[in-house]
Amino acid sequence: MNMRREERKRAALEKQIDENLRRVYEQDTSEEVPDRFMMLLERLREQE
Repeated sequence: MNMRREERKRAALEKQIDENLRRVYEQDTSEEVPDRFMMLLERLREQE
């Protein structure tokens, strides 16, 4: 019976980790690329 309880705890923990990672990823992808980074990319393109 303890095995099932441990399995449920592990599954709940993994689910929580998955949800937190998904939340961080969604926040990160919604942010715009900073102007400074875009300017750097433009300089690199000009060098080609």
